[in-house]
Amino acid sequence: MRKHLTSAANLIKGHWQLIIVVALVFVFWSTMLALPLKILVVFLHELSHALAIVLTGGSVESFSVSPQQGGLVVGRGGNRFISLSAGYLGSLMLGMGLLMIALRTNADRMALGLFGGVMLVVTLLYIRDPFAMAFCAGSGVVMVAIAWLLSRSLCDLILRVIGLTSMIYVPFDIFDDTIRRSGLRSDAYMLADEFGGTTMMWGGLWLIFSLVMIIFGLRNMLGRDSNVRIDVRIK
Repeated sequence: MRKHLTSAANLIKGHWQLIIVVALVFVFWSTMLALPLKILVVFLHELSHALAIVLTGGSVESFSVSPQQGGLVVGRGGNRFISLSAGYLGSLMLGMGLLMIALRTNADRMALGLFGGVMLVVTLLYIRDPFAMAFCAGSGVVMVAIAWLLSRSLCDLILRVIGLTSMIYVPFDIFDDTIRRSGLRSDAYMLADEFGGTTMMWGGLWLIFSLVMIIFGLRNMLGRDSNVRIDVRIK
């Protein structure tokens, strides 16, 4: 019993910042404060679709996200199975990648600036509807400005928040879109329609795989102490 209490105390002491971030995300999950983060994760979802289309030989025609936490990528060509499968798991991998950069490297400013740059490029090339243009261009400019002007530790914190939000959002979204509402025209619904199986089968496989990815990722990323001193001074 004492050993377990000591382990729990060490876990809290070594990772109290991440624990607070996760707690705040859950507390504000259903409020407007969490909406921009949710839409950022949707952006990662749609970006994963777009990357899968391009990397398998296709082209992207349009890209959009909505304030209702929806998104749509219209592509031509590419591998349909891979592109449909890429959304949830790809956005989770990208979110985990951002978290890993924050936890394991000093490239926080470069990563945040690159993320913002990608949002600006996607806006310029593919986005045409007003909300998506405003959100993606605005978010991209803010990220680039923060990466250029503010401290590495603040960029580190922002990457942690985005990465952790993705890790929370993706399994919840898979369950909600493919299992709780299996009749919804989701990625899993289209995959089942075109390649066989059922929406719940594909959703269940993605859910299991996402949880395994999260557990494996955290076990290998966290180390003994993930806390960082936050410095908000201007460069």
